[in-house]
Amino acid sequence: MAGCFGTWDETGRNWTLAMLAGGLRGEGCGRSLGRFMLEDGVTLPTVAELEQQLRREPGHPLAPARAEVLQTLLRHGQPGGRVEVRHPWKAHSIVATAARLGVPLTVHPGIGYDIVATHPWFSGAAAGRAAQVDFGWFGGAVERLDGGVVLSVGSAIMAPQVFEKSLSCVNNLRRQAGRMQVTGHRLVVVDLQDGGGWDWSAGEPPKDNPAYYLRFCKSFDRMGGEMEYVQCDNRVFLVELLRRLEAEPG
Repeated sequence: MAGCFGTWDETGRNWTLAMLAGGLRGEGCGRSLGRFMLEDGVTLPTVAELEQQLRREPGHPLAPARAEVLQTLLRHGQPGGRVEVRHPWKAHSIVATAARLGVPLTVHPGIGYDIVATHPWFSGAAAGRAAQVDFGWFGGAVERLDGGVVLSVGSAIMAPQVFEKSLSCVNNLRRQAGRMQVTGHRLVVVDLQDGGGWDWSAGEPPKDNPAYYLRFCKSFDRMGGEMEYVQCDNRVFLVELLRRLEAEPG
């Protein structure tokens, strides 16, 4: 690369501010971003307040988050306090709506491929702390998956990989507790691709078939339960799903 890759100041700065503020409340990425939109920004403690908190409670569970905020403020010459970022269209945001309604919504960032990671304000500690919280939330949902449904729309890598690790963790803990692994679940995978031309209801294709290397199908197919692949435009699928749910009585 020629050092000209597009990185946006507002995106990286505001994302980091949301993670830093959320870390002070022990929140994950999804909740932190949703609150950032709902509250039109954040209010951070001042440098003096953070220093006082760290001196008074160095062993507090939130001490690492407080220290990270303090270091960020000092590094960039910021005093803390209110940072206003207006979000006039928050009513149309899934993330903001989830936060407003108290519905768990998880975000699973990757350090090194998201553009926020190249911003000067980026904090790997804040990102990792928030991602850990959300992974716990996601695992909690997987723990309750028996007889339920997993719907993956338009995610070829992230969704199958996060689900795979979560399900493995849940089943491992269940085995240690003498319980059965997650069973009776159905997985519906939606994407634009043709699924390799393979009928996934017939099981996993052989290794000499190109479809074998489609991770978004193969990974979910290996996660137990019944998997169904639907080739469809992602937006069309979600809009039609919403219409049918709204048409259901009750």
